[in-house]
Amino acid sequence: MKKSYTCIVCPNGCEIVADFTEKVIVSLTGAGCKRGGEYVRQEITCPMRNITSSVGVLDGKLPLVSVKLSKPIPKEKIFAVMQEVRAIKIQAPVKLGQVILEKVLGLDSDVVATKNVEKI
Repeated sequence: MKKSYTCIVCPNGCEIVADFTEKVIVSLTGAGCKRGGEYVRQEITCPMRNITSSVGVLDGKLPLVSVKLSKPIPKEKIFAVMQEVRAIKIQAPVKLGQVILEKVLGLDSDVVATKNVEKI
C-alpha cells in the first residue's frame, strides 16, 4: 500500500510517500531529513500525539490554567485522556511545571501546568 504523509516534525512540511505492507516499510520517498522518515515509521506502527488544553482553577486570579502532556500518548487514547483532563479542577495557587495529574490513564505521561496562577 502507498500512502502520503505531511511531516510535522519541522517547518519544512515534507511530503513523504511510504510504500508499506502490514506495518513493514518497503520504501520512503520525499523525506528531507532523517526525522521525517522516523515520523512516518511511527505514524505507521504506533501514531503518537501530544495534547495541550486547560484546566479549571478554583480561587485563582484566572479561571483556567494551560496544561500539556509531559510525553506524547497513543493517538487512540486522545479522547479518553481529554475526558480526564476536562474533569479536573485544581485549587490555586498553581505553579509552572506543577504536575496536575500523574500518569493519566496509567500512561507514561503527566498533565503539567504551563503557567503560574496566583490565588485570589
